[in-house]
Amino acid sequence: LTEPPGSPLAAETMRAAGLLLAWALLRAVATQQCHLAGGVLRFTDTHAEIRVPALHRVPSSLDPLYGLVRHCLDLIQQNPLPTELLRAALNDPGSVRPAQVVQYELGYVVCAVVALLFTVAVPVAGMCFCYCRSRRRCGGRLRAHRRSLGCRRHCLVTCLSLTSLIILTSVICAFVTSQRVKGQMEPGLRAVPATLRTLRQHIANVPQGVQMVVDQFEVPRQQIISDLGGLSRSVGLSIHAQLKATTYAALAELQDRAGDLQTSLHHLQILDKTARELAAARAELEPALREQRRRAVALLDDPRCTSCASVLGRAQSLELGADYGKVPSVEKVLKALAGLPRSDFAEMIRQGNGTFNSIPELAVERMAQLIQDLRDEMARVTEKVQSIADGFPLPEYTHPASEALGKAEERSRPYLREVERFERYRWIAGTVLCSIILLILACNVTGMALGTYGLSKREDPSDYECRGEAGAKFLLLGVGLAFLFSWLLILLVFATFLVGGNIQTLVCRNWINQEIYKFVDTPGNLPPSMNLTRQLNLRRDSNLSATYRECKSGAGLWEVLQLDKSYDLDEHLKTPKYTADFQKRLGDFTARLGDVRLLRNEGRQDLETFARSGVDEVDYGRFQEEMKNPVVQTSLPALARSLEALQKMQRNSTVAGRLATEAQALWQMQNSTVQSQEALVAKLAESVRFLSRLAPHLQERVKTTLATTASVEAQLPVQAQQILRQEIGCFTRKELRYFAQYLNWVGQTLREDVASCQPLATALDNGRVILCDRIADPWNAFWFSLGCCTFFLIPNIIFAIRLSKHFRPIRNRLISTGSEETCPFHIPRVTALKL
Repeated sequence: LTEPPGSPLAAETMRAAGLLLAWALLRAVATQQCHLAGGVLRFTDTHAEIRVPALHRVPSSLDPLYGLVRHCLDLIQQNPLPTELLRAALNDPGSVRPAQVVQYELGYVVCAVVALLFTVAVPVAGMCFCYCRSRRRCGGRLRAHRRSLGCRRHCLVTCLSLTSLIILTSVICAFVTSQRVKGQMEPGLRAVPATLRTLRQHIANVPQGVQMVVDQFEVPRQQIISDLGGLSRSVGLSIHAQLKATTYAALAELQDRAGDLQTSLHHLQILDKTARELAAARAELEPALREQRRRAVALLDDPRCTSCASVLGRAQSLELGADYGKVPSVEKVLKALAGLPRSDFAEMIRQGNGTFNSIPELAVERMAQLIQDLRDEMARVTEKVQSIADGFPLPEYTHPASEALGKAEERSRPYLREVERFERYRWIAGTVLCSIILLILACNVTGMALGTYGLSKREDPSDYECRGEAGAKFLLLGVGLAFLFSWLLILLVFATFLVGGNIQTLVCRNWINQEIYKFVDTPGNLPPSMNLTRQLNLRRDSNLSATYRECKSGAGLWEVLQLDKSYDLDEHLKTPKYTADFQKRLGDFTARLGDVRLLRNEGRQDLETFARSGVDEVDYGRFQEEMKNPVVQTSLPALARSLEALQKMQRNSTVAGRLATEAQALWQMQNSTVQSQEALVAKLAESVRFLSRLAPHLQERVKTTLATTASVEAQLPVQAQQILRQEIGCFTRKELRYFAQYLNWVGQTLREDVASCQPLATALDNGRVILCDRIADPWNAFWFSLGCCTFFLIPNIIFAIRLSKHFRPIRNRLISTGSEETCPFHIPRVTALKL
């Protein structure tokens, strides 16, 4: 601690302290994290009004029925897609041979033969039945009453009931599916031109949509401009916040050393002055004290003084105590500190504190030009972003597709009107025929109810009963209706079956397994007038299947159309293309924001002089040892009180008076001289106590303060520059995230919405859902249900005719000995015995 400041050891110590402080500060700065978190930008949805909503198959309680019908159609039509037949039909219709059609439609031909047989056989059978009825040869009454008649009647009722139940279930399904077809047909037909129109609008509105997407750059631009407005102050405040603890600590330490200098100088001056005053006072007190001791000893040694021997010893030891002429001199130290402090430490600290606290304002001033340059750069970036819309290649290449979609929309309208008209006829015919089936079922139920009730009221099977006869007539009425309308039913069933079955097996099945796309993709299958690749201006190296898959996966229109040159959207949306200059300006910016002068040269020299002054070399222990001795060895007040006590004991008035005089003299010496010296000793003790506490640590504290101050002054600009780079880096990353958010949104919006070809794939999928899932499935379920009703009319007719005979009186009674029912007038044997 007492090493001279100029020695190599002191220099190494100061350097080590400075390096340690610099490492601590740099480590603290390096651990700071970015506190600027970029928010999520909100962009306006600009293209929602012309989207093609995706349709999906809706689960239904009739799905098992639909699956059963599809399975039946797969069994009827097991042939794959007739590519050769379709190629011939599309390119040269005259070359199609009927045998080819029959071979492919063999399953339907078989069904047509069955329908034709049904159409002819059932009405002919009905006419034969009517002829027989007119001749009373069939459908009349039973000719004999047999034992098994009741069992047969119950069996017929059960069979007719089951048949009627099956027909009822089928007709309900026919009603429901017919209504579903009607409910789906109208919106499905409207969806065709609407979808084509939407696709055409989607393609036509691509330039406006792209421009609207580009205009949305205003969102990140405004956010970045707003962030730029607060960048400089934020950087300044961050530098101030991260460095204030170290700077304030250095200023506080400097203030403490300045206070030590001022206080030490003050106490050294007190020490020197007080020691001189005490030495002078001792010199003045010594003769007076010697004379006072001589008089007191002579008086107490006088034989006339009674009991004075006990006090004589204390009077003889009346001598001076502490000798402050022996303490070390501090004149050399005071001479070294003469004229200090030469600098105003308070003003110096105030200026350093003010300079450091002005860093935020200084940052605003130094970064003003950078902020303006970045704002100008944002205007140039806006022009670069506009190039996305200016260079977008679609407007001149989408005209063929728009024209083709417009023609398809116009040409589809007459066909759709015809389909709607025929659907209205189908619904009317289906509703009427289903109502007739319900009427037949009503005749069956009414006939069975009346017939059964009539049988229960009839006592003799040969008796006429009006309710049973009415039941038989209702059953025959249902039979007549079945004969009359069965041919209409089978014609409606076959017509709808032929249309719906071919739609399912020829279109829907091959649409689902992509066979239709393969057929369209094969060169030569379609005539030149139906070349979709050329009409839609698709890429020549692509086909409909590939285009569909690309559109399904979210490709853009520019990726599937035939362009003069390829257009890479990802290349146009690379972030560095728009942020390179912005990022470079921020990366190249430098500014000195930490030039703070904490200690000027005058103040440094004052502290170094203070450390070299020798304050710590003074032997303050000698002062403390000397201050342990009293001013006078014998207590003057105690001796004076002893003399006053002896005065009262004296009989000799002369001796008593002399004792009083000596006591008064002692009190006067105590009060006038000794007490003043004791006050000086107390003052001296305070200064010695302060200096003795400061002296051991003076060199270390001054060296540490000088090293800390020098290190802080040297490191503040470096650390401020590091914090500046860090804050600018955080700001750059934050703003680049805004650019990236916008460009990612642009790419996603162009691919998935504004310039997406996904609506084309969605339209194709919607067409399959509408045609196959929402129309063909209930359509096929309708003819299947109606066909069940029709074919189950045959057993219904048979059971109804057979059962009607049981509800009429028996024509002839045949007696059987084995049955009481057939021998109603037989007299029991027991009764005969009694007679």
